[in-house]
Amino acid sequence: MFKKGKLFQALHVTRARLWKCKLHFPGRFAGRKGLGAGKACMPAGLRPPSLLMMADWAQSLLGIKGLLLDVSGVLYDSGGEEGGGVPIPGSIEAVKKIKASGLKLRFCTNETQATREKFVEKLQRLGFDIVVNEVTAPAPAACRILKERQLRPHLLVHDDVLPEFEGIDKSSPNCVVVGDAADNFSYKNLNDAFRVLIGLENPVLLSLGKGRYYKETDGLKLDVGVYMKALEYACDIQAEVVGKPAKMFFQSALTEMGIEPHQAIMIGDDIVHDVGGAQQCGMKALQVRTGKYSIVHPDKTKGDTKENAVRSPCLLSFSFCFGLRNNKQVLTEGCFPITADVYQWVVIIISILITIVTPGP
Repeated sequence: MFKKGKLFQALHVTRARLWKCKLHFPGRFAGRKGLGAGKACMPAGLRPPSLLMMADWAQSLLGIKGLLLDVSGVLYDSGGEEGGGVPIPGSIEAVKKIKASGLKLRFCTNETQATREKFVEKLQRLGFDIVVNEVTAPAPAACRILKERQLRPHLLVHDDVLPEFEGIDKSSPNCVVVGDAADNFSYKNLNDAFRVLIGLENPVLLSLGKGRYYKETDGLKLDVGVYMKALEYACDIQAEVVGKPAKMFFQSALTEMGIEPHQAIMIGDDIVHDVGGAQQCGMKALQVRTGKYSIVHPDKTKGDTKENAVRSPCLLSFSFCFGLRNNKQVLTEGCFPITADVYQWVVIIISILITIVTPGP
């Protein structure tokens, strides 16, 4: 157990961090008396939360030993010249702070347009401290499944991820593997995959993810889930998802880290596949306001009211995190709605954990 004073010290540190970072607090806090009351000098909607409200948050962080980070939309936006991408401000520093804190770290990505090696090389060029064995990705997981079940795939994937499937028997296909094939998603290629599936007595469709779209530097792009659904519909089958939000995918990352679900926090930009998927696995999760969130909801968090609060992804993200509400449609004054970028979240989480676990004098 930690000393009583440590918890309140952690809360005070976090409250100061939140105020300094100027994270978003909906207008429902305006005019509240007591510890949660806002300061007149702060802009409307930027109110420091009460220490009482933050107590549940700090309590929920006890026992946290590791963080799982989504990559695209959280650490960087893909695209740009030669597909290199652009780091999101503060994300390089966030990774450094996690590693310096002693927390275990895993990068969980649905990236299927390159091998893990090429993907890591790109992130290293962008300035990230990352190595291949810290990355959990769908393609290697799919290869394990193919070998275990003696499946021979017809591949509908990006050309750059094909090296991941070297050594896999592809003769006389008895299944289809679909990934983020980008320009390879032509009518001909989709139809070829359809013909393989429809001709099988027991068709098997493995999908390297389930996302609807993702963000690149020039805007949103359709993701693999769109094409997976087309094949499901045409063949009247259910795909097996290898990647987020599949429980098996998150569990694989946790196993590699050597920790249990309740000891980890997932940070992502997708409320369904990152936050919801992690929660289904028994983890806590946080949604950042970068990546696809920043494009789809650019002004969603401004001037929230009771009438529109239940529709705000900002509020949903935090209720998912700490189990304050399991029903998306039920959000009350008791929840603590706040989102930020990954750097601000990492600073706050580490501040709390270090303050709580550091022995007192």
